[in-house]
Amino acid sequence: MAPLDHGPAAGGVDDTPHEQRRNARIGMLLFIVYTACYTAFVLTAAFASERMATRPWADINLAIWSGFGLLLLALVLSLVYSWLCRARGVK
Repeated sequence: MAPLDHGPAAGGVDDTPHEQRRNARIGMLLFIVYTACYTAFVLTAAFASERMATRPWADINLAIWSGFGLLLLALVLSLVYSWLCRARGVK
């Protein structure tokens, strides 16, 4: 069996301080977007629980739909982050 220790990751073309700052800004912006959506979900669940108990589609309550929406949003935001931060020199 081959050893699994392949050593450290090789440096990419986006390791410049400028690219690192840009990627950090993008990550922080997307984190703020997700945090705002999650905060809205929590506040709605805490202060408008009757609204979360409604069953808009397929006899599943809004709290479940909102939770799935948050999971989907996290996936989409991670894909957006990956796309925006990809290496510019790589084709």
